[in-house]
Amino acid sequence: MDNLTGIHPAVRQGFGGKKMKKVKEIIIASIETKQKLLGDEDLLKAICDTVNVMVHAFQHGNRIYFCGNGGSAADAQHMAAEFSGRFYKDRKALPAEALHCNTSYLTAVANDYSFDDIYSRLIGGIGENGDILVGLSTSGNSKNIINAFEVARQKAMITVGFTGATGGKLKTLCDHLINIPSTDTPRIQESHIMVGHIICELVEQKYFS
Repeated sequence: MDNLTGIHPAVRQGFGGKKMKKVKEIIIASIETKQKLLGDEDLLKAICDTVNVMVHAFQHGNRIYFCGNGGSAADAQHMAAEFSGRFYKDRKALPAEALHCNTSYLTAVANDYSFDDIYSRLIGGIGENGDILVGLSTSGNSKNIINAFEVARQKAMITVGFTGATGGKLKTLCDHLINIPSTDTPRIQESHIMVGHIICELVEQKYFS
């Protein structure tokens, strides 16, 4: 064991020049995606608008629901937790939840109906006028999220989409679209959670000011 670094010499030998170069390339790609976001005034405005509608919803007793698939489901749950738990401030919980956390419901509906119906059926049962549905889909083409947005709009809910560059099919169903300027799934998801943190911080700051 190397006492200076704590890394075994045999392990350290694996970090050759090619691997180090690849690590740097990935970091640079992530930074470049965020730089594109930083330079897009329309996208920055969409983030600010999302903050405003979320604060308004909370002020009027409405709720925010989050949904996604795979890594985006984890990001949806993360964002919901920032609201219902806390971000920076020691404050009361805000009514926000991720729709995929009840595994009994999820597996029952996927089995009895279709996986495409897991979110739309739940929104049909609990969504109300003025509530917000946030859907995370890097492609913007996730069928279960598209179905949920269609039901949400029928119920006069506000829809916020977190997608990649094109917005996919979800684009036309979004009241507010945050389409990260990338087609690379990991880079999109990295920016999704960054934007999510920005929104959570600003909503908390504005609502509890």
